[in-house]
Amino acid sequence: MAQAVMESLTDTIVSGAIPPGSTLPVEPELCETFGVSRITVREAVKSLEAKGLVQARQGYGTTVTPPEEWNLLDPVVLAATVQHDDQLVILDQLVDIRSTLEAQMTAQAAELATDDDLRAVEQLLARLDEETAVPARFIETDVAFHDRILQASHNRLGRSIIRILHAQARTTFLYNGTPDATACEQANEEHRAVAERLLARDADGAARAMAAHIQTAWSRRRLPNVGSPAS
Repeated sequence: MAQAVMESLTDTIVSGAIPPGSTLPVEPELCETFGVSRITVREAVKSLEAKGLVQARQGYGTTVTPPEEWNLLDPVVLAATVQHDDQLVILDQLVDIRSTLEAQMTAQAAELATDDDLRAVEQLLARLDEETAVPARFIETDVAFHDRILQASHNRLGRSIIRILHAQARTTFLYNGTPDATACEQANEEHRAVAERLLARDADGAARAMAAHIQTAWSRRRLPNVGSPAS
């Protein structure tokens, strides 16, 4: 129950319904709202504090913190932030971070990948070639293709960061768009450029190809006339 209360309050805070500087409702009110005990409410509020969303001060209540203090690598906070990112500010930033980090890791993969790693990438590319006409299947294999390159970099921390960011972004239509067979074919041409440089162990070329692919793919999916396009 505490998890459900925490997730509901997270969404309320991130949506702006309880703006920064405001205090959360007092314990009895939260207990009544959610139909839970004081212990459950206290556990939920402690979790919010651990995520950087609130600060509890004796005599002042529990205050919502500025967005700059929120832990956006926390899956619950990131998911709520992405869901309320109507101007695509966070998604644009996410794409920029992902393209920079994933490009660097693709360069690492070009230098460190084993022969087995490279064969696995080739096999996934072949599957993508067969699935461009079926976007739902293509998208799942697309995720596996990118993740296999990350795995080949042997950078465990970087891979974890990208997987957290991408997993939450993929929960929203604003990030996914509505890809069709043409978009899948375009994406796969870019995948092929990445794979060619990777297999040639051209670290700089592989990094450039990956960064260009991620940014170009986002430009294709991004809704027009919303916020500012990713740089």
